[in-house]
Amino acid sequence: MRFELSQHMRMSQQMKLAPRMIQSMEVLQMPMLALQERVDQELESNIALEIVEPNEESDEQDDLQDKPLEEQEQVEGDSTSDASDNWQRLSEHESANPEVFAGQESTQSYSRSRMAGERDRKMDALANIAARGKSLNEQLLQQWSFAEIDPATVNAGKLLISYIDDDGLLGADLETILEQNRNVPGLDLSIDLLEQALQELQQRLDPAGVGARSRRECILLQIDRFQSEPDHDPGWSDVRRLIEQSYDDLLQNRLPKIAQETGLSLQQIHDAMGLMRKVSISPGRDLVDQEVPPIIPDVIVEYDEEADVYVASLRDGVLPTLGISKQYEKMAKDRSLDKATREFIGNNVRNARWLIDSIGQRKNTMLRVVNVVLASQREYFDDGPQALKPLPMIKVADQLGIHVGTVSRAVADKWLQTPRGLVTLRRFFSGGTETDSGQNISWEAIKAKLKEIVDAEDKSNPLSDAGLAKSLKEQGIDIARRTVVKYRQQLDIPPARRRKVY
Repeated sequence: MRFELSQHMRMSQQMKLAPRMIQSMEVLQMPMLALQERVDQELESNIALEIVEPNEESDEQDDLQDKPLEEQEQVEGDSTSDASDNWQRLSEHESANPEVFAGQESTQSYSRSRMAGERDRKMDALANIAARGKSLNEQLLQQWSFAEIDPATVNAGKLLISYIDDDGLLGADLETILEQNRNVPGLDLSIDLLEQALQELQQRLDPAGVGARSRRECILLQIDRFQSEPDHDPGWSDVRRLIEQSYDDLLQNRLPKIAQETGLSLQQIHDAMGLMRKVSISPGRDLVDQEVPPIIPDVIVEYDEEADVYVASLRDGVLPTLGISKQYEKMAKDRSLDKATREFIGNNVRNARWLIDSIGQRKNTMLRVVNVVLASQREYFDDGPQALKPLPMIKVADQLGIHVGTVSRAVADKWLQTPRGLVTLRRFFSGGTETDSGQNISWEAIKAKLKEIVDAEDKSNPLSDAGLAKSLKEQGIDIARRTVVKYRQQLDIPPARRRKVY
């Protein structure tokens, strides 16, 4: 074996992004809620970053300094004498009425801070946060704890509850559960024990249907619960018959076939389907409140009637006004401090300045992009989604003189508050095609037209996918049937067979 040392020269090009540029791109891509969270984190971790609030006292001092010296001394003397008189009267009142001020010493500092207009941001935030609700698993275990049955069945029921998903259905078959927990200490499981525990769960847990092994069983369990009520609707027997005998045909809306096989009339089937609206295929969702994240628009679009234009404005009031602490700026340049302290403070000042600059660049870029959208998609705001035009991001990037990736980050997860409601900014950027008349139309506009056709069709004789494609062609939009199928599925529109009303 032989080892050799040698030197080689090689030329290469590498692109390295500076931390400041990386931060700027991250801030640009963040939606408003994420940016608020980022700002709060920086306020907690960066000692040099602070919230700039209007200081009324400083304004008064500025006004006072503009006055002549004699007037300044007179104002200060008057305010001092007034304050002394107020405190003297307060002391006399406290001496004369000691019972009024008993027990108030512990709250003096709080009262004074409240009188001064100070607010604790963290306490306000904690007061507005709702308490975390119990999970589905915790609520089911709490219900199961009241079951008065043998300990083996109780333990088996606890194990089954751990397999119940968010919809309230059992997420695995009993054989799989037995195989996965065969060697767990303290559990002597068998298929019969799991079957018994599952039946107990289905009978005892609320709401009805929790613990079912399928959607069909879930519906049947709820029907049993409704039929157990003393004054239940007799139509539930027809509902049970449809679910037991014609479940698949019911999903496919084959009502004539169901009537032929079951002997029920179409009116009886319609009445039974009306009762089915009372059952849920996801009963577990009824116990847990789903947290829907709020939508905070980044830009507000308003119509100016006098100028006949749509005007965009940034929603700046959501974010606090940030600034850099003057004290720490001076300390970062103070040579009397040790090097480590100055470097620490200097890094915080630099990071605070980068964040403030990044937020400013984000606002500027977003406003420029939105103004291009307003100019290019004027017909959308006037006439609706059917008038959307194709707007490639590369076109906007070329018009603004920025990179297409910057445009993509600027529109990601951003919302506009417009006269037509809340709209995602990304919606305005899509491809399209050309109609027979030579007009450009976006794919989103084609989807809107497709939905209009479906809403206006004869429900007793709905249009097939080929018929939908033909109707679009009559409006000058020539697309293939498979494209119609794709758009129909994206709009959650069922096929013609399931849209038919008998």
